[in-house]
Amino acid sequence: MRLSTRIGLAVGVTVPLLVLASGWLLLQLVNRDLHGAEDDHLRARATAVAQDARALLRASANNRPKAADNRERQLYSAALDVGVRVIGPHTTFSGGPQPDASVPLPARATTPVTVRDGGTSWRALSVPITTARGSGTLWVFSPNAADQAQLRLVRRRVAVTSLLAAPLAGLLAWGVATGASGPLRRLGRRTAGLDPRTSTARLPEEPSGVTEVDELAATLRTVLARYDEQAARTAEALDTARSFSAAASHELRTPLMSMGTNLDILAAHPDLPEPDRTEVLTDLRHEHARLLGLLVMLRELGRGDLVEAEALRAVDLAEVADAAVAEARRRAPDARIILDAAPGLTVHGWEPGLRLLLDNLLANALAHGRDQDGRASVAVGVRGEGEQVVITVDDRGPGVPFEERGRIFERFARGPGSSGSGLGLTLVAQQTALHQGAVTVADGPAGVGTRFEVRLPRAAGTLPVHRDWLIGTAGTNRSQSFPKEAP
Repeated sequence: MRLSTRIGLAVGVTVPLLVLASGWLLLQLVNRDLHGAEDDHLRARATAVAQDARALLRASANNRPKAADNRERQLYSAALDVGVRVIGPHTTFSGGPQPDASVPLPARATTPVTVRDGGTSWRALSVPITTARGSGTLWVFSPNAADQAQLRLVRRRVAVTSLLAAPLAGLLAWGVATGASGPLRRLGRRTAGLDPRTSTARLPEEPSGVTEVDELAATLRTVLARYDEQAARTAEALDTARSFSAAASHELRTPLMSMGTNLDILAAHPDLPEPDRTEVLTDLRHEHARLLGLLVMLRELGRGDLVEAEALRAVDLAEVADAAVAEARRRAPDARIILDAAPGLTVHGWEPGLRLLLDNLLANALAHGRDQDGRASVAVGVRGEGEQVVITVDDRGPGVPFEERGRIFERFARGPGSSGSGLGLTLVAQQTALHQGAVTVADGPAGVGTRFEVRLPRAAGTLPVHRDWLIGTAGTNRSQSFPKEAP
């Protein structure tokens, strides 16, 4: 059912009900006004004939029939259009329009009351009369016929008005609603052909002048924009999954083939000498550890590509650095790791990603930053600079050649003799970009070793729209990581 039809029916039903309610109230007011006017008239007549009624009772009590007849005629003449009834101790006088004598009257009616005689109703008022010979009661009556006729007329007019109001109000409301819902119909026509699955057409911003319709159009635009965003994120997630599969198969092929060769050697030579057998098993353990590390790194890279803005919160970098250093010390008890972190330095970010960033910087320093004697000495610093928080990781290793500093952040980039996955520094670059920061590589303090420096804003903005670190390489995100010139 159309909205205009619903409004027309609702108004067509509501208006007659309102007319009937108003008519009922009007009837009550008219009835009260008519009774009020009639009661005032009864009081005026009762006051006018009270003296004659008293004289009539006095003459009747003194046994003066002729005087009583004269007083009775005077009483009826003074009553005019109302009926009177004088009830004395021993006799009753009545004249004019009034209910039948058999109709019971109230014991006392000092204010006007309604008395019914069959289908006729009367307004009645009693006045006590006192004489030297006794007391009596004066009753005055007025028929309600005129009042009832007026009330019936009002009822008929209310009923006729209600019957006419139903169709007229419904048609008028339908017409008004049809005109008022025009912008809504136009919006419906504009959105009817929008199919986000097959077309990129979207709802244009065309103000209709009706606030509710403009708000609905804005809501529809928001819903379509969110659909587009989610569709893009879904496509990106599918691309990420495909890339994960391709990257994993490419990188896992070599260690798996090596493990297969070693297993074939063990199977073909059950009596292999112990030194050779030990060498093969060591190689298998090495390849197994490499596979496990590679899978973990690929999983973390995929998590970083798919993190949502709802996961970001205030993170204390000093606490994250302290936890990362404690874990590194546990894994490399022979290494000397120093932490200098100012307390209370927070950024708006993804805590697991920031921890991943520090873990991989420390792992890189421990793996590649040892001196010629094989000792590892790493210094981690966290300090604030204006609206940024700066993380530095220094080692005492051979350093990174200037021409290699941009390439080390690319996927699967490994140094000579490296046994890692080639994704550790890619994760560092990914998390830096995710937090709207920058990572640089330079010589270490006093020109010895390497310094990795990560600068993160304290209050990062929105997440990057496109995150394809698992699909692409750091080369496509070069603006997020860049080398410094050698000092």
